[in-house]
Amino acid sequence: MATPPVSRRALVGSLAATAALAGAGGVLIGRTTGDEPEPPPAESGTVPFHGTRQPGIDTPQQKHALFAAFDLLIADPRTGERLTPEALGKMTDELLADWSAVIAALMAGRKPPPLKGTTPEQFPDDLTAEGLPTAKLTVTVGVGPWVFQVTGRQDRRPRRLAELPSFPGDQLNPAWSGGDFLLQICADDPQVVSGAFLALRARVMGTCQLRWTQHGFLSKPADGGTSRNLLGFKDGTANPKPGDAAFDAAVWATKDEPDWFAGGSYLVFRKIRMRLPEWSLATAAEQEGSIGRKRDSGAPLTGTAEFDEPDLAAAAPAGGPVIPLDAHVRLVKGIPMFRRGYNYDYGFLTQGTLGTDDHAVGTDGHNHDKNPYDAGLLFTAYVADPKSFIDAQNRMSASDRLRDFLVNLGGAIFAVPPGAPEGGALTIG
Repeated sequence: MATPPVSRRALVGSLAATAALAGAGGVLIGRTTGDEPEPPPAESGTVPFHGTRQPGIDTPQQKHALFAAFDLLIADPRTGERLTPEALGKMTDELLADWSAVIAALMAGRKPPPLKGTTPEQFPDDLTAEGLPTAKLTVTVGVGPWVFQVTGRQDRRPRRLAELPSFPGDQLNPAWSGGDFLLQICADDPQVVSGAFLALRARVMGTCQLRWTQHGFLSKPADGGTSRNLLGFKDGTANPKPGDAAFDAAVWATKDEPDWFAGGSYLVFRKIRMRLPEWSLATAAEQEGSIGRKRDSGAPLTGTAEFDEPDLAAAAPAGGPVIPLDAHVRLVKGIPMFRRGYNYDYGFLTQGTLGTDDHAVGTDGHNHDKNPYDAGLLFTAYVADPKSFIDAQNRMSASDRLRDFLVNLGGAIFAVPPGAPEGGALTIG
């Protein structure tokens, strides 16, 4: 996909949003440093920020997540003049350096550096997560394709970074799509997640505007097994295991990438609403046939245990394959990706245009829902090459039986830079 032209940005809208964010600056303030406590020991739930890779990719999945996308402002908020690529590049570097310092402090259980511009009349500390353990907090930063264009760094752009295309049947909403920077914030405590988001959002004043946020949750069974999605099925059974060769090949970008990006990754994000009322009316055979797995055990329809290999050639006694030709497991088998998704449940949508729903693909068109129930999956996949996801999505859009029960509402692709060296910051070249 070609990168959209620079003219897609509306300077007036950007400036208005900047002014609105600036007006909230009194409550989105940083913390003073003072006498910094020593970081808690590793067993208390801290994850290191610095390293070869960013945290939050091969880190064991936490219970809560917030995804937030931001747009880079291309005009000076004071004068309205278009900023030069050099100025935008400097802004980007400063934002990544500031975010890196804040993330490193928060993940270690320390107070972040003070926020510039805090006045004596304002509280010096943000106490949103004060006194709480770090709860395995991780923050992962992604960068969208447009950043490299407007900063004059096309030669540094990761080779496979492009806007996520729209697929047949998608009902993409700009309110939940795209973005120039992404924060994936995960922890076992939702208040720690919110506190980290507020601290990082406060740093974008005059540089970015918030584009969208999505909140997710995930719970592990008591036996530590695979989590379930809101369809009631186990989700992520086929994931490669962090640390093995299959995981490295699926996740870490190495082939013909710019030198600075070697060891980075790509994040594909999709907001997928599940048509839960229709799903609940489907028979057990219809549900299991759509997935290609047994609901209770997670085993493929040709097996007895969750991690049995699906036998796509197995034939049923009555004829035809045991695993239907349009079953989800058949269509995505062999696609190299590491899924790190979260469930979401926002209740009924009542916000005007956000509360409309087209009929499901392949139906008679009589199940439009004025205020649909907005619950489903925040699909998050880390891949070495986004083409693997795009190929899978094209196959699913053409024949996946699950398409009658899912609506793709938003999405984006981000390049995830390698980790920050000890004492250093995230960079894009």
